[in-house]
Amino acid sequence: QVQLVESGGGLVQAGGSLRLSCAASGLTLSNYAMGWFRQAPGKEREFVARISRSGSTTYFADSVKGRFTISRENAKNTVSLQMNSLKPEDTAVYYCAAVATSGKVTMPQLYDYWGQGTQVTVSS
Repeated sequence: QVQLVESGGGLVQAGGSLRLSCAASGLTLSNYAMGWFRQAPGKEREFVARISRSGSTTYFADSVKGRFTISRENAKNTVSLQMNSLKPEDTAVYYCAAVATSGKVTMPQLYDYWGQGTQVTVSS
């Protein structure tokens, strides 16, 4: 049974930082590209970042480029999202997801597995 479990969310002031982690089990992580998405109340789930199977290629939404970084440790079955210079508009539930398809996969419906999400709240 595949499980993705996010952690690291919380409440932070604008300008602060958080590091989200995603622990994977039940799959060989190196076979999947990994993505982070977020969903704010009343809004659709949106792409945040993606990292290739090996970790050599990353891709970010324009809204977070330069502020967020994504990394992975396949040996530990973990993926992380470092979020710096946080803004109130970054407030959302953040989800990690796994996709077997290569390329710049940004559409959530193409991802194969999802975590349950972790809340990030940025106060102004």
